[in-house]
Amino acid sequence: MIITTANDLPGYVVEEVYGEIFGLTVRSRHMGSQIGAAFKSIVGGELKGMTKMLGESRQEAIARLSEEAEAKGANAVIAMRFDASEFMENATEICAYGTACRVRPAA
Repeated sequence: MIITTANDLPGYVVEEVYGEIFGLTVRSRHMGSQIGAAFKSIVGGELKGMTKMLGESRQEAIARLSEEAEAKGANAVIAMRFDASEFMENATEICAYGTACRVRPAA
């Protein structure tokens, strides 16, 4: 599966567009990371537990996006983007979205 944030795919021809697809995940932060983040916010610096959780969430969202694209018969996703929002107190929604399409190498 080719996934790009570009609006086109140099070297490829888009043969068919299947439409917009999504890959979603919602993660809650566990109490340990909440406490660690509260202490870290006092002195400043990176919240490593939160950074790790968000990185893992993005990878999971991309995997789900890829699965949805494959289910539609696509072999590429163009114009992929992320969106993140607070879902509830202590929970974050990560959404990867883009356009599923079938591409072939340009002749």
